[in-house]
Amino acid sequence: MIRARILRAVLQLSIVALAIAAVVTPLPPESVERNYSNSLFPAVQRVATTVSNLASVALLDLLLLAGVIYIVVVTFGAPRAARSRTLAALLWLSRLTVAASVVVLVFYLTWGLNYRRVPLIRKVPFDARGITPEAARALAERAVDEINSLYPAAHTYAATAAGVDPSLEAGFAEAQRLLGVVRPAVPARPKRSILDWYFKAAGVSGMTDPIFLETLVASNLIPFERSHVIAHEWSHLAGFVDEGEANFAGWLTCMKSSPAARYSGWMFLYAELVPALKETDRKAITSRLEFGPRADLLSASERSRRDIKPVIANGGWIVYDRYLKANRVEAGLASYAQAVRIILGVRHDPNLFPQTR
Repeated sequence: MIRARILRAVLQLSIVALAIAAVVTPLPPESVERNYSNSLFPAVQRVATTVSNLASVALLDLLLLAGVIYIVVVTFGAPRAARSRTLAALLWLSRLTVAASVVVLVFYLTWGLNYRRVPLIRKVPFDARGITPEAARALAERAVDEINSLYPAAHTYAATAAGVDPSLEAGFAEAQRLLGVVRPAVPARPKRSILDWYFKAAGVSGMTDPIFLETLVASNLIPFERSHVIAHEWSHLAGFVDEGEANFAGWLTCMKSSPAARYSGWMFLYAELVPALKETDRKAITSRLEFGPRADLLSASERSRRDIKPVIANGGWIVYDRYLKANRVEAGLASYAQAVRIILGVRHDPNLFPQTR
Protein backbone atom coordinates (compact mmCIF):
# COMPACT_ATOMS: atom_id res chain seq x y z
CA MET A 1 0.00 0.00 0.00
CA ILE A 2 2.75 2.45 0.97
CA ARG A 3 4.76 1.53 -2.10
CA ALA A 4 1.72 2.11 -4.33
CA ARG A 5 1.18 5.54 -2.79
CA ILE A 6 4.83 6.44 -3.32
CA LEU A 7 4.68 5.36 -6.97
CA ARG A 8 1.47 7.34 -7.49
CA ALA A 9 3.03 10.44 -5.91
CA VAL A 10 6.14 10.10 -8.10
CA LEU A 11 3.97 9.73 -11.19
CA GLN A 12 1.93 12.81 -10.29
CA LEU A 13 5.03 14.90 -9.59
CA SER A 14 6.51 13.75 -12.91
CA ILE A 15 3.38 14.85 -14.77
CA VAL A 16 3.47 18.30 -13.15
CA ALA A 17 7.22 18.63 -13.82
CA LEU A 18 6.77 17.67 -17.49
CA ALA A 19 3.96 20.21 -17.88
CA ILE A 20 6.12 22.98 -16.39
CA ALA A 21 9.01 21.97 -18.64
CA ALA A 22 6.71 22.04 -21.70
CA VAL A 23 5.71 25.62 -20.88
CA VAL A 24 9.12 27.11 -20.02
CA THR A 25 11.68 25.12 -22.02
CA PRO A 26 12.86 26.98 -25.15
CA LEU A 27 12.93 24.85 -28.29
CA PRO A 28 14.70 25.62 -31.60
CA PRO A 29 12.03 26.59 -34.19
CA GLU A 30 13.77 24.54 -36.88
CA SER A 31 13.58 21.44 -34.70
CA VAL A 32 9.91 22.03 -33.91
CA GLU A 33 9.20 22.57 -37.62
CA ARG A 34 10.96 19.37 -38.65
CA ASN A 35 10.04 16.98 -35.85
CA TYR A 36 6.60 18.22 -34.83
CA SER A 37 4.90 20.58 -37.29
CA ASN A 38 5.86 18.57 -40.38
CA SER A 39 5.72 15.08 -38.90
CA LEU A 40 3.91 14.34 -35.62
CA PHE A 41 1.28 17.09 -35.69
CA PRO A 42 -0.13 16.31 -39.19
CA ALA A 43 -0.61 12.67 -38.18
CA VAL A 44 -2.36 13.68 -34.95
CA GLN A 45 -4.50 16.25 -36.78
CA ARG A 46 -5.69 13.86 -39.44
CA VAL A 47 -6.78 11.27 -36.87
CA ALA A 48 -8.29 13.74 -34.38
CA THR A 49 -10.23 15.78 -36.93
CA THR A 50 -11.41 12.72 -38.87
CA VAL A 51 -12.77 11.21 -35.65
CA SER A 52 -14.30 14.46 -34.37
CA ASN A 53 -15.96 15.00 -37.78
CA LEU A 54 -18.04 11.88 -37.08
CA ALA A 55 -19.76 13.63 -34.16
CA SER A 56 -22.43 16.25 -34.77
CA VAL A 57 -21.76 17.81 -31.36
CA ALA A 58 -18.53 19.49 -30.29
CA LEU A 59 -16.37 16.99 -28.41
CA LEU A 60 -14.82 19.94 -26.59
CA ASP A 61 -18.22 20.56 -25.00
CA LEU A 62 -18.22 17.03 -23.59
CA LEU A 63 -14.69 17.54 -22.27
CA LEU A 64 -15.71 20.79 -20.58
CA LEU A 65 -18.70 19.11 -18.94
CA ALA A 66 -16.48 16.25 -17.79
CA GLY A 67 -14.06 18.80 -16.34
CA VAL A 68 -16.83 20.48 -14.37
CA ILE A 69 -18.00 17.12 -13.03
CA TYR A 70 -14.41 16.23 -12.05
CA ILE A 71 -13.98 19.50 -10.14
CA VAL A 72 -17.25 18.91 -8.27
CA VAL A 73 -16.27 15.33 -7.39
CA VAL A 74 -12.80 16.41 -6.22
CA THR A 75 -14.22 19.32 -4.22
CA PHE A 76 -16.67 17.15 -2.30
CA GLY A 77 -14.41 14.11 -2.15
CA ALA A 78 -11.30 15.79 -0.72
CA PRO A 79 -12.74 16.51 2.76
CA ARG A 80 -13.77 12.86 3.17
CA ALA A 81 -10.31 11.63 2.14
CA ALA A 82 -8.41 13.90 4.56
CA ARG A 83 -8.39 14.27 8.34
CA SER A 84 -8.30 18.06 8.47
CA ARG A 85 -9.34 21.06 6.40
CA THR A 86 -5.73 21.90 5.65
CA LEU A 87 -5.01 18.42 4.31
CA ALA A 88 -8.29 18.48 2.39
CA ALA A 89 -7.33 21.77 0.73
CA LEU A 90 -3.89 20.44 -0.16
CA LEU A 91 -5.39 17.25 -1.56
CA TRP A 92 -7.90 19.25 -3.61
CA LEU A 93 -5.16 21.52 -4.95
CA SER A 94 -2.83 18.65 -5.81
CA ARG A 95 -5.50 16.74 -7.73
CA LEU A 96 -6.52 19.78 -9.76
CA THR A 97 -2.86 20.61 -10.42
CA VAL A 98 -2.22 17.13 -11.78
CA ALA A 99 -5.38 17.28 -13.92
CA ALA A 100 -4.40 20.70 -15.29
CA SER A 101 -0.90 19.39 -16.03
CA VAL A 102 -2.36 16.51 -18.05
CA VAL A 103 -4.42 18.99 -20.08
CA VAL A 104 -1.31 21.12 -20.70
CA LEU A 105 0.67 18.12 -21.94
CA VAL A 106 -2.14 17.00 -24.24
CA PHE A 107 -2.48 20.58 -25.53
CA TYR A 108 1.19 20.75 -26.52
CA LEU A 109 1.06 17.28 -28.09
CA THR A 110 -2.07 17.87 -30.16
CA TRP A 111 -1.53 21.48 -31.23
CA GLY A 112 0.38 23.86 -28.95
CA LEU A 113 3.96 23.21 -30.07
CA ASN A 114 3.09 24.88 -33.38
CA TYR A 115 3.44 28.20 -31.54
CA ARG A 116 7.19 27.55 -31.60
CA ARG A 117 7.57 26.65 -35.27
CA VAL A 118 9.38 28.71 -37.94
CA PRO A 119 7.41 31.91 -38.80
CA LEU A 120 5.56 31.84 -42.12
CA ILE A 121 7.40 34.85 -43.55
CA ARG A 122 10.61 32.82 -43.41
CA LYS A 123 9.05 30.13 -45.59
CA VAL A 124 7.38 32.14 -48.37
CA PRO A 125 8.75 34.78 -50.79
CA PHE A 126 8.34 37.77 -48.49
CA ASP A 127 9.72 41.28 -49.13
CA ALA A 128 9.24 43.80 -46.31
CA ARG A 129 10.01 46.65 -48.71
CA GLY A 130 6.49 46.23 -50.06
CA ILE A 131 4.95 47.35 -46.77
CA THR A 132 4.32 51.06 -47.35
CA PRO A 133 1.35 53.45 -46.86
CA GLU A 134 1.08 53.75 -50.62
CA ALA A 135 0.92 49.99 -51.03
CA ALA A 136 -1.72 49.76 -48.30
CA ARG A 137 -3.89 52.33 -50.07
CA ALA A 138 -3.46 50.56 -53.42
CA LEU A 139 -4.45 47.28 -51.79
CA ALA A 140 -7.52 48.92 -50.23
CA GLU A 141 -8.53 50.24 -53.66
CA ARG A 142 -8.11 46.76 -55.09
CA ALA A 143 -10.24 45.35 -52.26
CA VAL A 144 -13.07 47.79 -53.01
CA ASP A 145 -12.98 46.95 -56.72
CA GLU A 146 -13.07 43.22 -56.00
CA ILE A 147 -15.88 43.57 -53.44
CA ASN A 148 -18.07 45.63 -55.78
CA SER A 149 -17.44 43.20 -58.62
CA LEU A 150 -18.03 40.02 -56.61
CA TYR A 151 -21.11 41.19 -54.69
CA PRO A 152 -23.78 39.96 -57.19
CA ALA A 153 -22.26 36.48 -57.56
CA ALA A 154 -21.66 36.18 -53.83
CA HIS A 155 -25.29 36.88 -53.03
CA THR A 156 -26.76 34.51 -55.60
CA TYR A 157 -24.70 31.67 -54.16
CA ALA A 158 -26.81 28.94 -52.53
CA ALA A 159 -25.16 27.71 -49.34
CA THR A 160 -25.14 24.00 -48.60
CA ALA A 161 -27.06 22.59 -45.65
CA ALA A 162 -23.90 22.73 -43.55
CA GLY A 163 -23.29 26.32 -44.57
CA VAL A 164 -19.86 25.58 -46.07
CA ASP A 165 -18.89 26.72 -49.56
CA PRO A 166 -18.22 23.46 -51.47
CA SER A 167 -15.21 25.04 -53.17
CA LEU A 168 -13.58 25.97 -49.88
CA GLU A 169 -12.01 22.54 -49.32
CA ALA A 170 -10.30 22.66 -52.72
CA GLY A 171 -9.14 26.21 -51.99
CA PHE A 172 -7.80 25.10 -48.63
CA ALA A 173 -5.82 22.28 -50.26
CA GLU A 174 -4.36 24.69 -52.83
CA ALA A 175 -3.47 27.29 -50.19
CA GLN A 176 -1.64 24.66 -48.15
CA ARG A 177 0.30 23.56 -51.22
CA LEU A 178 1.37 27.11 -51.98
CA LEU A 179 2.41 27.69 -48.37
CA GLY A 180 4.57 24.58 -48.31
CA VAL A 181 2.49 22.42 -45.97
CA VAL A 182 4.17 19.02 -46.20
CA ARG A 183 1.18 16.93 -45.14
CA PRO A 184 -2.12 18.76 -45.80
CA ALA A 185 -4.65 19.07 -43.00
CA VAL A 186 -8.10 17.51 -43.01
CA PRO A 187 -10.86 20.19 -42.96
CA ALA A 188 -13.22 20.07 -39.99
CA ARG A 189 -17.00 20.32 -40.13
CA PRO A 190 -18.07 23.63 -38.55
CA LYS A 191 -19.94 23.08 -35.29
CA ARG A 192 -21.82 25.12 -32.74
CA SER A 193 -20.63 24.94 -29.14
CA ILE A 194 -22.13 25.44 -25.70
CA LEU A 195 -19.64 28.33 -25.61
CA ASP A 196 -21.71 30.07 -28.30
CA TRP A 197 -23.18 32.50 -25.76
CA TYR A 198 -19.63 33.58 -24.90
CA PHE A 199 -18.59 33.85 -28.56
CA LYS A 200 -21.47 36.25 -29.22
CA ALA A 201 -20.96 38.29 -26.04
CA ALA A 202 -17.18 38.58 -26.57
CA GLY A 203 -17.28 39.20 -30.32
CA VAL A 204 -15.50 35.92 -31.12
CA SER A 205 -16.32 34.63 -34.60
CA GLY A 206 -14.85 31.15 -34.23
CA MET A 207 -12.45 28.91 -32.36
CA THR A 208 -10.25 25.91 -33.01
CA ASP A 209 -10.57 23.21 -30.37
CA PRO A 210 -6.91 22.49 -29.53
CA ILE A 211 -7.63 19.04 -28.08
CA PHE A 212 -9.94 17.33 -30.60
CA LEU A 213 -8.97 19.73 -33.42
CA GLU A 214 -12.52 20.77 -34.27
CA THR A 215 -13.77 23.99 -35.88
CA LEU A 216 -16.29 25.90 -33.74
CA VAL A 217 -18.19 28.77 -35.34
CA ALA A 218 -20.37 31.46 -33.75
CA SER A 219 -24.05 31.20 -34.63
CA ASN A 220 -24.51 34.92 -35.29
CA LEU A 221 -22.13 35.25 -38.24
CA ILE A 222 -23.43 37.19 -41.24
CA PRO A 223 -23.44 34.86 -44.31
CA PHE A 224 -20.67 36.78 -46.08
CA GLU A 225 -18.37 36.26 -43.07
CA ARG A 226 -18.60 32.49 -42.87
CA SER A 227 -16.15 31.47 -45.59
CA HIS A 228 -13.21 33.45 -44.22
CA VAL A 229 -13.99 32.52 -40.60
CA ILE A 230 -14.08 28.82 -41.47
CA ALA A 231 -10.95 29.12 -43.64
CA HIS A 232 -9.18 30.93 -40.79
CA GLU A 233 -10.00 28.13 -38.35
CA TRP A 234 -9.00 25.46 -40.87
CA SER A 235 -5.67 27.25 -41.21
CA HIS A 236 -5.11 26.65 -37.51
CA LEU A 237 -5.65 22.95 -38.22
CA ALA A 238 -2.85 23.18 -40.80
CA GLY A 239 -0.51 24.34 -38.04
CA PHE A 240 -0.75 28.11 -38.58
CA VAL A 241 -1.50 28.93 -34.96
CA ASP A 242 -0.34 32.56 -35.14
CA GLU A 243 -3.52 34.60 -35.72
CA GLY A 244 -1.96 36.78 -38.41
CA GLU A 245 -0.68 33.75 -40.31
CA ALA A 246 -4.09 32.05 -40.00
CA ASN A 247 -5.80 35.20 -41.29
CA PHE A 248 -3.47 35.23 -44.29
CA ALA A 249 -3.81 31.50 -44.97
CA GLY A 250 -7.60 31.84 -44.62
CA TRP A 251 -7.61 34.77 -47.05
CA LEU A 252 -5.49 32.78 -49.52
CA THR A 253 -7.92 29.86 -49.19
CA CYS A 254 -10.80 32.18 -50.08
CA MET A 255 -8.86 33.55 -53.07
CA LYS A 256 -8.57 30.01 -54.44
CA SER A 257 -12.28 29.28 -53.98
CA SER A 258 -15.65 30.43 -55.38
CA PRO A 259 -16.72 34.06 -56.00
CA ALA A 260 -18.69 33.93 -52.74
CA ALA A 261 -15.60 32.87 -50.80
CA ARG A 262 -13.45 35.48 -52.55
CA TYR A 263 -16.01 38.11 -51.57
CA SER A 264 -15.72 36.95 -47.98
CA GLY A 265 -11.92 37.15 -48.15
CA TRP A 266 -11.85 40.63 -49.67
CA MET A 267 -14.42 41.90 -47.16
CA PHE A 268 -12.20 40.64 -44.35
CA LEU A 269 -9.18 42.37 -45.86
CA TYR A 270 -11.12 45.61 -46.44
CA ALA A 271 -12.10 45.70 -42.75
CA GLU A 272 -8.46 45.17 -41.76
CA LEU A 273 -7.04 47.78 -44.14
CA VAL A 274 -9.37 50.76 -43.93
CA PRO A 275 -8.91 51.63 -40.21
CA ALA A 276 -5.13 51.81 -40.75
CA LEU A 277 -5.30 54.33 -43.60
CA LYS A 278 -4.90 58.09 -43.28
CA GLU A 279 -8.22 59.85 -42.76
CA THR A 280 -8.24 61.40 -46.23
CA ASP A 281 -7.43 58.06 -47.85
CA ARG A 282 -9.99 56.29 -45.69
CA LYS A 283 -12.78 58.66 -46.79
CA ALA A 284 -11.81 58.32 -50.43
CA ILE A 285 -11.73 54.53 -50.27
CA THR A 286 -14.98 54.06 -48.34
CA SER A 287 -16.84 56.41 -50.70
CA ARG A 288 -16.18 53.98 -53.56
CA LEU A 289 -17.92 51.09 -51.84
CA GLU A 290 -21.31 50.35 -53.43
CA PHE A 291 -24.65 50.02 -51.64
CA GLY A 292 -24.73 46.21 -51.40
CA PRO A 293 -21.39 45.76 -49.63
CA ARG A 294 -22.20 48.75 -47.41
CA ALA A 295 -25.39 46.97 -46.34
CA ASP A 296 -23.40 43.84 -45.48
CA LEU A 297 -20.97 45.82 -43.35
CA LEU A 298 -23.87 47.58 -41.65
CA SER A 299 -25.45 44.21 -40.82
CA ALA A 300 -22.20 43.07 -39.21
CA SER A 301 -21.93 46.32 -37.27
CA GLU A 302 -25.52 46.07 -36.00
CA ARG A 303 -24.90 42.46 -34.97
CA SER A 304 -21.90 43.54 -32.93
CA ARG A 305 -23.83 46.36 -31.22
CA ARG A 306 -26.65 43.94 -30.39
CA ASP A 307 -24.68 40.96 -29.15
CA ILE A 308 -21.34 42.11 -27.73
CA LYS A 309 -21.24 42.72 -23.98
CA PRO A 310 -18.28 45.08 -23.30
CA VAL A 311 -17.39 43.65 -19.89
CA ILE A 312 -17.26 40.07 -21.20
CA ALA A 313 -15.52 41.11 -24.43
CA ASN A 314 -12.83 43.21 -22.72
CA GLY A 315 -12.12 40.57 -20.10
CA GLY A 316 -12.03 37.75 -22.64
CA TRP A 317 -9.66 39.54 -25.01
CA ILE A 318 -7.32 40.52 -22.15
CA VAL A 319 -7.09 36.86 -21.14
CA TYR A 320 -6.51 35.78 -24.74
CA ASP A 321 -3.83 38.44 -25.22
CA ARG A 322 -1.97 37.05 -22.21
CA TYR A 323 -2.46 33.51 -23.47
CA LEU A 324 -0.87 34.40 -26.82
CA LYS A 325 2.06 36.13 -25.17
CA ALA A 326 2.55 33.18 -22.83
CA ASN A 327 2.87 31.03 -25.95
CA ARG A 328 5.60 33.28 -27.34
CA VAL A 329 3.35 35.32 -29.66
CA GLU A 330 4.96 38.60 -28.67
CA ALA A 331 2.42 40.78 -30.48
CA GLY A 332 -0.47 39.24 -28.55
CA LEU A 333 -3.82 40.34 -30.01
CA ALA A 334 -1.97 42.63 -32.41
CA SER A 335 -0.94 39.47 -34.28
CA TYR A 336 -4.41 39.44 -35.88
CA ALA A 337 -3.45 42.53 -37.90
CA GLN A 338 -0.24 40.92 -39.19
CA ALA A 339 -2.18 39.46 -42.13
CA VAL A 340 -2.07 42.83 -43.89
CA ARG A 341 1.69 42.99 -43.43
CA ILE A 342 2.11 39.48 -44.85
CA ILE A 343 -0.14 40.20 -47.84
CA LEU A 344 1.72 43.41 -48.66
CA GLY A 345 5.01 41.55 -48.39
CA VAL A 346 3.98 38.76 -50.80
CA ARG A 347 2.26 40.95 -53.42
CA HIS A 348 5.21 40.45 -55.78
CA ASP A 349 4.56 36.69 -55.84
CA PRO A 350 1.89 35.71 -58.45
CA ASN A 351 1.23 32.40 -56.64
CA LEU A 352 0.48 33.99 -53.27
CA PHE A 353 -1.29 37.12 -54.42
CA PRO A 354 -4.16 37.09 -56.97
CA GLN A 355 -3.34 39.12 -60.04
CA THR A 356 -5.62 41.73 -61.57
CA ARG A 357 -8.12 40.18 -63.94
